[in-house]
Amino acid sequence: MTDRERYLESLLFGKPDKVYFSPGGPRESTLATWHRQGLPENVNWFDYLKHLLGLPEEPVRKQPVDFKLSFDLIPPFEEKILEHRDGHYVVQDCKGAVVEISDRYDVTYLRSAKDFVTRKWHKFPVETAADWEEMKKRYNPDSPERYPEDIEATAAALKDRDYVLGIGFSGPFWAMRDWCGFEGLCLLMATQPDFVMEMATFWKNFVLKVLDRVVDRIVLDYVIISEDMAYKEKAMVSPAMARKFLVPCWTAWARRLKASGCPIVMVDSDGYIGELIPLWIESGVNATTPVEVAAGNDLVSFRRQFEKKMAYQGGIDKRALAKGGQVMRQELERVIPPLLKDGGYIPGCDHGVPPDISWPNFVEYCRLLARMTGWL
Repeated sequence: MTDRERYLESLLFGKPDKVYFSPGGPRESTLATWHRQGLPENVNWFDYLKHLLGLPEEPVRKQPVDFKLSFDLIPPFEEKILEHRDGHYVVQDCKGAVVEISDRYDVTYLRSAKDFVTRKWHKFPVETAADWEEMKKRYNPDSPERYPEDIEATAAALKDRDYVLGIGFSGPFWAMRDWCGFEGLCLLMATQPDFVMEMATFWKNFVLKVLDRVVDRIVLDYVIISEDMAYKEKAMVSPAMARKFLVPCWTAWARRLKASGCPIVMVDSDGYIGELIPLWIESGVNATTPVEVAAGNDLVSFRRQFEKKMAYQGGIDKRALAKGGQVMRQELERVIPPLLKDGGYIPGCDHGVPPDISWPNFVEYCRLLARMTGWL
């Protein structure tokens, strides 16, 4: 099987020759720790890991083509340091929020998850109706920067690929939280529901317009909707509010993507997702990640409850991987065999791999994982 076929078979309850290998990846501080513990400098950690484990080389039949689709603000806000005090920067980030971070970092750490960075928000860009009117101007679906320069040529190059291709964008909760802040958004849901519905509908339609330009030309294998919206044990908003404000977006996107031939619509949310999974299934979402164990998620229980209506990627407790040894082995045995019996599962660490998972423990975990998924 090609890598692409293996990925699809693994998540779509098929019969892969071996389960897609995706153990989870490190962030900057984790890599720095691993380099001190034996991972050579100046190597691709994943390629080196596969060589170290003796995993069979997968032939590359077609060189990957760079493909990106942008749902970002265009233009972004100016990134700038507003204040430097007591070991912290107060900055304006590219999304317009005023954020405080340790001066060990800089604004580039706020663009993406380069590392595990604690932050404090002071202000958000949408506080009034006038702010919202200005924000909407940064989401023009016709901005040429959002698309490949030559969509037809890119589509032709991607047509018979043997590798996995997907994109990601923010869900409505994530997007509105970026605009209004978490507390601000929750208050608006209770006090100004029409305004929240207007923002959610705008985001739904913007995403659809961007997708419409591409997805009938380039068939994606998956889409990940970023929607961090849960604490430990509970979602951040009630199922009733999620159904009112968020389900229409998820449903419209899933319907459009599946009509184009994209088979996997996945939601990425930290926290406890048990009360959200039924809403995702109702909306046409058929996979989720990272399924954090510390938040109370239990994949074995979820599989019994939701059967083959939901596939999963992740779900291996990072705390057990950090402890290593028998604790780690028991965690893999607890989760992987029961889930792989039915399929619809790609096992991996239940979030970004933190630096307390040592390089030796990570290698041993990956060795066990490779054996259990048919690679060794």
